[in-house]
Amino acid sequence: MNELPNCPQCSSVYTYEDGTQLVCPECGHEWTAGAESGSSEDVKVVKDANGNVLSDGDSVTVIKDLKVKGSSSVLKIGTKVKNIRLVEGDHDIDCKIDGFGAMKLKSEFVRKA
Repeated sequence: MNELPNCPQCSSVYTYEDGTQLVCPECGHEWTAGAESGSSEDVKVVKDANGNVLSDGDSVTVIKDLKVKGSSSVLKIGTKVKNIRLVEGDHDIDCKIDGFGAMKLKSEFVRKA
């Protein structure tokens, strides 16, 4: 059986795998396997159109009219997006926009608010 590491936050031995993430059921902490504290892995830095570093929970503003795929509507310039979440992939921002719902955005089309 594979030996999973203890939780880096609360040292719980009851960690489990959820896809590519490791999860601690006691404190709710999630982390990537092999990314324990003290690891020197390359962390992808996500920057907005102006070069400001973005992080989870930031608010951003759309800087260009964007067509919404699968719809005839357009996400207008100046639309404010609150509480973003950074994800891996081509579209590196995951968010919910009032009037549009859940959406993925590219960081090159937003600026930090």
